[in-house]
Parts: sequence; structure tokens; C-alpha cells
Amino acid sequence: MLLLLLGIILLHLAALVLLFVSTIISVWSTSETGTSDLWTNCSIVNGGYHCNPASTGEWIQAVQALMILSIIFSCLSLFLFFCQLFTLQKGGRFFLTGTFQILASLFVMSGAIIYTVTSQYWVLETYTFGYSYILAWVAFPLALISGLIYVILRKRE
Repeated sequence: MLLLLLGIILLHLAALVLLFVSTIISVWSTSETGTSDLWTNCSIVNGGYHCNPASTGEWIQAVQALMILSIIFSCLSLFLFFCQLFTLQKGGRFFLTGTFQILASLFVMSGAIIYTVTSQYWVLETYTFGYSYILAWVAFPLALISGLIYVILRKRE
């Protein structure tokens, strides 16, 4: 039972770390001449690195909000798991924890989809998707699986 709890917590923490890294690190799109992310658009100009703030378009703000919401809901889910672990009755299920984690996975999926569809209007055509974008897509199934495990999981003695 202890190994199961440890595995669930490690899965949740892995998804949470991926969400943090994909939101903070600035490599959602990359090319030989620069990078762009949710917050800045950087390019190499005359041997120097020049960064401009993110576009004020609604779509990039939606992606920013969804990624931040996914982190908040995932953190709340982990906190609720520990609270429910000590207060839930024997045989009870972790529905609230699972719901918050599934919502976090849906938020990151929605943000990544919006970025995929609309990033062509902000970044140049020579840009390719970077590793932060890929980490966001990897965090989605990890958070979803973690949330489904929480919903199925029953508290035992």
C-alpha cells in the first residue's frame, strides 16, 4: 500500500514539475534566430539577444491563463490528496482530488491546442515547436492518468 501511495505521489509530482517547466521556460517555439514562449519573443539581432514582451492578443493570454490554472489546480489537487488521506473515511474515494487533477489536465490540453492553432500568427514560419511545448503535451496524459487513478482509488486502513 505504501508503494502504491508513493507511486501516485511521484506521478503527480512528475506532472506538476512538467507543468512548471513548460510554463516558465521560454522554448515553446524555436529557430536558428531565436525562441518564443508564452511570455516573450526573443531573437538574435547583430550578435545580441533581443527580447520583446508577448503579444497582447487574446489567444496568448488565454494560453497563459490556462497554463497557470493547470499549475494551480494541480497544486490544489496534491494538497487535497494529503488532506483527504488523513481525513477521509475508510472506503472513501478521492473524487475531489481526482476532479481537480483532471481539470488541470484539461486546462493544459486546451492551452496547448490553442497555442498549436494560433501560434502561426505570432511566430515566424521558420520556427518549430520547442521542448517546453512538448513537455506541456507530455504533462497532459500524466495529469489525466493521475486524476483517473485518484478517482478510482479507495482509502484503506
